[in-house]
Amino acid sequence: MRLTERAVWLHAVLCLTIPPAVLFLASGARASDVTLGIIGPHEYDLPVDFKPFNVLVQYGDGNAAGHSYNSLGARKPTGGSHTWSGMTKYVHFRSFEAIPHVGFAFELIQSESYSLADGTNYGGLGPTIVGPAAWFKPNKHSTFGIQTFMQTAVGTRDATSPNYWSNISSFIFDYEWKHFSFDGDAGTVAGAAKHVKGGHTYSPGVVFYTNLRFSWKATRLFEPFFALDWQNVKGTYDRTAGQYLDDSNSREVTLGAGAMFNISQHLSFTTRYSHSVDGRNVPESNAYYVKFVYLW
Repeated sequence: MRLTERAVWLHAVLCLTIPPAVLFLASGARASDVTLGIIGPHEYDLPVDFKPFNVLVQYGDGNAAGHSYNSLGARKPTGGSHTWSGMTKYVHFRSFEAIPHVGFAFELIQSESYSLADGTNYGGLGPTIVGPAAWFKPNKHSTFGIQTFMQTAVGTRDATSPNYWSNISSFIFDYEWKHFSFDGDAGTVAGAAKHVKGGHTYSPGVVFYTNLRFSWKATRLFEPFFALDWQNVKGTYDRTAGQYLDDSNSREVTLGAGAMFNISQHLSFTTRYSHSVDGRNVPESNAYYVKFVYLW
């Protein structure tokens, strides 16, 4: 990604975070995509000691799969999903003279989703996500930080609402070589209690996830990369009945490949395809991702 220095770090900060899939349904935990699975190369190659600025960006991804994994990890030709999701994100970036060599960001994220599966056909706005991130650079080639966000309980319709509040927190890192880069995150999603009107109260299972990206800076315009995403969801606990829901825990591992196209100093496009290689109690991922970035 050998553009001007300003274009490099502005592109990175545009991509700081993305929202997770809705991780809880009435029947238990079901992930249609690994949390933060949309990240690309240089996601956390972030600046320090910069003047405040603001960013607005749009992401999109889709998953089209007719299969799912059962509780034994076997792939079955049922229980799949066909979903699309997007994200509109406003970010305010700044650093402080009193805290040198540290960068900060505050994000306001609105998610959108659409689902077509098992006779369903619906869409709408999902939860809103807000929160800060902070990072520093141990040396000029590396970045390390933390991000923590709150996800609201409701969207515009019940089918796009988790109906409980949750926190999404992760460590973030990046390391840059002359011709290669390696970055990613590792974190958790922890939810508050979910109360079903006239029914039981549930504790959503804690989610653990990681997303890793390794890229080759092939040319000024073209940067191919590999992706590995892993997620494990603990079982949902029925507080009223005093027991875990059957088959409510899940696991998924996906591998993928993509490319970043640095079209100009102000415009880039990233695309990727990923597929599940292992899973349990989860629809498989057969997912495609796109990311448009415009800098001004």
